[in-house]
Amino acid sequence: MSKPAVNGHDANGHTGRSDRIQIINDEKQFTPDLNAQLEEWALRDVGFNYNIVSVFGSQSTGKSTLLNRLFGTNFDVMDETKRQQTTKGIWMCRGQDMSVMVMDVEGTDGRERGEDQDFERKSALFSLASSEVLIVNVWEHQVGLYQGANMGLLKTVFEVNLGLFGKKSADSSNQRTLLLFVIRDHIGTTPLANLQATLTADLQRIWDSLSKPEELANCKLEDYFDLAFTALPHKILAADKFEEEVRRLRGRFVEKGRDDFLFKPAYHKRIPADGVAFYMENIWEQVQTNKDLDLPTQQELLAQFRCDEISAGALAEFNEQAKPQKRPIEAGKVIDGLGGMMRSWRAQALARYDRDASRYHQGVYKRKRADLIATLDSTLSPLFVGQLKNLHKSCLVAYKKEIMEGLRRENYNFADVVGKARGQCEANFTQGAKEAVVSEEEATWNWEEELGLLKEEVRNVADQLRKDETKKMVNAIERNFKKQIAEPVELLLTRAEPNMWDEILRTFQISLIKVENGYLTKAKSFDCTDEENNNALAILRKRAWLALRAKIDEQTADTVILGKLRAYFEERFRYDEHGVPRVWRPDDDIDGAFKKARDQTLELIPLYSKIEPVDPALAYKPPPEPVSTELTSPEEDFDFEASLTVYSESKALDLTNRFRRDADAYYVEAKRSTVSSIAQVPYWMYGVLVVLGWNEAMMVLFNPFYFAMVLILLAGSYITIQLGMLGPLLQVTGTVGREIRRQAENKLREHFSEPLQAQAARAQRGLENDESDIEPLPKNGTRPIM
Repeated sequence: MSKPAVNGHDANGHTGRSDRIQIINDEKQFTPDLNAQLEEWALRDVGFNYNIVSVFGSQSTGKSTLLNRLFGTNFDVMDETKRQQTTKGIWMCRGQDMSVMVMDVEGTDGRERGEDQDFERKSALFSLASSEVLIVNVWEHQVGLYQGANMGLLKTVFEVNLGLFGKKSADSSNQRTLLLFVIRDHIGTTPLANLQATLTADLQRIWDSLSKPEELANCKLEDYFDLAFTALPHKILAADKFEEEVRRLRGRFVEKGRDDFLFKPAYHKRIPADGVAFYMENIWEQVQTNKDLDLPTQQELLAQFRCDEISAGALAEFNEQAKPQKRPIEAGKVIDGLGGMMRSWRAQALARYDRDASRYHQGVYKRKRADLIATLDSTLSPLFVGQLKNLHKSCLVAYKKEIMEGLRRENYNFADVVGKARGQCEANFTQGAKEAVVSEEEATWNWEEELGLLKEEVRNVADQLRKDETKKMVNAIERNFKKQIAEPVELLLTRAEPNMWDEILRTFQISLIKVENGYLTKAKSFDCTDEENNNALAILRKRAWLALRAKIDEQTADTVILGKLRAYFEERFRYDEHGVPRVWRPDDDIDGAFKKARDQTLELIPLYSKIEPVDPALAYKPPPEPVSTELTSPEEDFDFEASLTVYSESKALDLTNRFRRDADAYYVEAKRSTVSSIAQVPYWMYGVLVVLGWNEAMMVLFNPFYFAMVLILLAGSYITIQLGMLGPLLQVTGTVGREIRRQAENKLREHFSEPLQAQAARAQRGLENDESDIEPLPKNGTRPIM
């Protein structure tokens, strides 16, 4: 009966239970606590001054007991009354009073794992790759057996070890592993030398049959492994000899001066102790991911065959159901209820597989089921993605259509129209996408990314529409601005007063403020950003200035400006200060009036030549350049400073010369009018008229009748003029005269047309008389002879 542990050690000197750690559990998981355990064992900082040994062999062959005897460890040992598995996974313990890490590996060929040899292969390979000395525990009666001596397992391990770690070992010829065969229950009938020869021959034959990499085809067993052999008597029948041989074997692990010392430098992996945990974890990861160790059992082989067959049948039926929907999806059609159909097809296929395949090996069944799900999803995924793409397109088309219909309504709010259309579009897509999802538990059926793309396109469409609407609004405001400034600017340019440009710029700025406020009011419904508003206002100011400049150019064209100059000159030359037309007399100062009017008119040309207000505060500052040029066109580019100049110096000189010629024509005309007024009737002619008309005048004055008639006519004329009846009298006189003329013309027509009618009547009467003189014929048609 064993004694309880005291201070971490039992009565036999073994270390306590807390001094061991399961580095790999039976679920094939590597412990994260090995580094901390090495530090607790005071082995983490020993550098290269440590050794690693492990044991390998069939289950229930006394491996844990051997390790406890050799290294003073406290691994669990088998209850000999039950003969069941004791060690699960791989355990590690520090040797008593030794810098040795001892690993106890789960036994092979156990009934608990049955045909599942996966962990056996992986644990054996891990032990072989990480240990300096691998103790192969084997019964004497198993020597010469293939499975009993674990030769089949060693072959697999050797082959995989050569593929994983062979190149590294070949590059370092002094790094090898010692395989120490401990032959248990040796009774001496067969000498150890014969047993050694048998095992060596078996190992050599296994090595020669390995499938080696091409570059390692000529490598030998001794390039990688050293072989050592020892025998132990029966633990129960020869207990004393057994303990003696164990102590002797322990000396080979402890006494470094012995020739047969087992921990030779050639076996050390040259890994510092603080890196052992990471090194072993890396080896286990490579072992775990190596598929050459995953050799199936007979039950697994049958399950693989049947599950593949069942899966193929379910998949064939599934493909027949899914095939008709591929063409509509590829044609861009959104299929109603596609998600429900896909979920139904998938559920039917899995139900058929589960019904027939669930009776076979569960690991294979689950693995093949996962493969079937992946295959089903790979077929459904293009349908799902196609449905999302088509749904994306249809929702985008509906979104554009709804916006266009909203924009055709009167008094629409752009932000409301776009917001409503966007919400409806995203809701329709989300509803359709959720319906198309086959399984919400898997990331394959993710539609959020497509929704993000749709939102981006919707945002781009809204931005473009907003820019178009903003451009339309800016154009409309520009037209309104042109109407507002057209008449005032034209009137001010016609008046041509000294403060003309002040009034024009004042009118311009007032109108510009109005249109800017109008834009900002309307832009609120467009949901524009401050940057977009600033950009649109910059464009609006630029266009407003260009519109003003265009109106100025229109009103200062050559023909127009010459007309204005002529009118201005004519107003000052041909009219006096009271606006009364002048009638030039020979004694008038025509030259002075002409010079004054001409000089005043010529002063207008410099005024028109440049936009320069008298009040500097009214000077228009150049509008800022727009950040975005989407609302502008290339022809809108201009130089503001250059736009202030209406006429160049050469153009002004040309206008001056042309006006001078027109003014000279007015001057010549005025001079001619004075000459015509000088060429009047001579005064002596009036005396001649008096002498010649004296008698007639006297006759009228001294004849009472004529004199009375003259007085009556003069009095009637005076009264008519005073009463303002001259116009109506003339109109009545004209009407009466026209009526008399009309009556006279009618009488004359009647007079000249009457003789012709009389002649026609007489001719008609004569014809009738002639016919009456002719006798009628008798009834027989013959006239009698007289």
